[in-house]
Amino acid sequence: MNNEKIFDDQVEGRNSVLELLESGKDINKIFVTKGEKHGSINKIIAIAKDRKIIVVEKDKRKMDEMAQTENYQGVIAQVPPFEYCEVEDILDYAKQKNEEPFVLILDQIEDPHNLGSIIRTAETAGVHGIIIPKRRAAQVNSTVNKTSAGAVEFMKIARVTNITDAIQKLKDAGLWICGTHINAEKYYYDQDLTGPLGIVIGNEGFGMGDKVTKNCDFLAKIPMQGKINSLNASVSAGIIMYESVRQRKNK
Repeated sequence: MNNEKIFDDQVEGRNSVLELLESGKDINKIFVTKGEKHGSINKIIAIAKDRKIIVVEKDKRKMDEMAQTENYQGVIAQVPPFEYCEVEDILDYAKQKNEEPFVLILDQIEDPHNLGSIIRTAETAGVHGIIIPKRRAAQVNSTVNKTSAGAVEFMKIARVTNITDAIQKLKDAGLWICGTHINAEKYYYDQDLTGPLGIVIGNEGFGMGDKVTKNCDFLAKIPMQGKINSLNASVSAGIIMYESVRQRKNK
């Protein structure tokens, strides 16, 4: 893993902080509003004390300034930043498992809830790692972690400057790259999604960028029967990933 980190993240609200404490994950500090020592706040302070986590009392005005949400219920936990890996780490992980690499490439997914849902599905589908861009895209934060149901803890995620370069790196390592595109000639179930594979999921609004599309080895589309001609990005990702799982099992 590299040492590149995103900014410290915050978990807010009594239930969320309690869940975090009980999960045993690292916590840098817990901040509580002065005078809020009642109910579940006492439980939070007691567990933090047992785990030797620093608890800092601040007045309400300073806590309001710190809070990223309106309903933080007098408690904020600061957690260490998420550590991204390199593309090579994902490929090495597949090698260690003696499996053909199965990688997901996200081209500018902006909604953290979509990112979290995709990570959750990818983890259950046996994806070895996910590649996201550094700019103009959702990054891993507490919202993503929560939506992923904690799957971010088990998923290798590489953050890259250039998605096209990352795709080339995967190609050089022997992966075939499948792009998801509404104008593809073939449906996803008519494409071979076995072997060393990278699947590209595009932005929620405009799909994959032109340069990324051109760098895919082949494209696949999902049939649309209704009046709305697009699916949520996380749903599209799940459909394609699990078709690959199905094909691999039937191979």
